[in-house]
Amino acid sequence: MVYHVLNGDSLAYSFPEAKIEGSIVVIREALIDGDLSGDNLHDFWQSRTQYLNITEAEYYNAVVKEFEKILDAPVNSEFNLWFEYDLFCQVNMWFVISVVNSLPIKKTVFAVYTSHLDKTNKHFWNGFGPANSEELNVCYANRIPLSEGDLFFGQALWNAYKNDNLDELTNLSKHPSVPFSYLQEVVKAHVDRFPKDGSKGRPEQVIEDITKNISTDFHEVFKEFWKRESIYGFGDTQLKTLYDKVMRAR
Repeated sequence: MVYHVLNGDSLAYSFPEAKIEGSIVVIREALIDGDLSGDNLHDFWQSRTQYLNITEAEYYNAVVKEFEKILDAPVNSEFNLWFEYDLFCQVNMWFVISVVNSLPIKKTVFAVYTSHLDKTNKHFWNGFGPANSEELNVCYANRIPLSEGDLFFGQALWNAYKNDNLDELTNLSKHPSVPFSYLQEVVKAHVDRFPKDGSKGRPEQVIEDITKNISTDFHEVFKEFWKRESIYGFGDTQLKTLYDKVMRAR
């Protein structure tokens, strides 16, 4: 069985047009933010449900149901992980890898990145959205195989992230493998969210500068933040929370 694990509905809408064989799994989570507690998947799902303030049925239908496709995968399954390079996507990918790595079956795993993009392009960090069918096929053709060691490395990244062990995460980032490109930059961006001296995190500092010197309008702030800090991959929800925090402190 071949699975294509897609990070979000945006890619899921355009993916079928590429006519790439396999079953689609859509990851509808934002693990860059919120409660990550739980020693097993059931407790983890409970924590996420409560954090997102939705019903268990809503979370099951949107999120868990998709993960069950992975958990029920037969022996010799192939998993293609379609994730981008930014922090938002990488954190989700680390979690998916931890789930895939726990499967007691023989499997093959590939990372599919935005290999069609010029790395100097301003949209490099969020590149699947505007990709056409031909470009998606180029990405697939350039997929990167994950060795058993890569899978355990991805799981270690998730564990360090989940446990808020920034020192361990930083140490791991110094030993990247090919499937984890830009790992040091991404981990640094995450660590910079939580300065040890108690000062404002890097995203808040950037938002503060934008609201002081460019605009206080959220849509303008969002646009400018993405120009400066697209490495975070923040969506409206994540950035609005930080924006509100900065505005309250003005």
